Amino acid sequence: MCGGAVAGVVWRIPMTTINEAMRTDIDNSVLCWLATADTSGVPNVSPKEIFSSYGEDRIIVADIASANSVRNIRGNPNVCVSFIDIFRQRGFKIVGTAVIIEKDDANFAIVGAQVLQMAGGDYPIQRIISIEIKKISRIWAPSYKLFPDRSEADRMQGTYDTYAVTLNAVAE
Repeated sequence: MCGGAVAGVVWRIPMTTINEAMRTDIDNSVLCWLATADTSGVPNVSPKEIFSSYGEDRIIVADIASANSVRNIRGNPNVCVSFIDIFRQRGFKIVGTAVIIEKDDANFAIVGAQVLQMAGGDYPIQRIISIEIKKISRIWAPSYKLFPDRSEADRMQGTYDTYAVTLNAVAE
């Protein structure tokens, strides 16, 4: 279910496929967090810098230095991924089932095309972690409930101020 509250309106919409709001937040997120658990149930959460949507029902994550995540997925494919647009203070949590696509797999270049392009030559991608979406939940900062009438611009300015972010104008 996707749920949220904006301007006093609460909604719940079943979601298992990627929509435009999700694509936008993925594009505006710097990191995602991949949660896995080993076969004993011991959790591991690690940041992943290169990730993308794939089709309408998958998130793919580049394995650059993810030995623990890969080991855990091989023993327990149930995962959770979350990401937020830090300036808009919203994002998504995805629960799903992961598979590892090795570099020598014929699907590696096809499924991984977007993350391979994102990585360029700087990040050597060892494998692709492909996550089939089972459940999507919206993440909202508490301010959405506390201050439902705030505009997106006001929320973003508040974040810029809090973290001392200065936006540079682009000269033409």
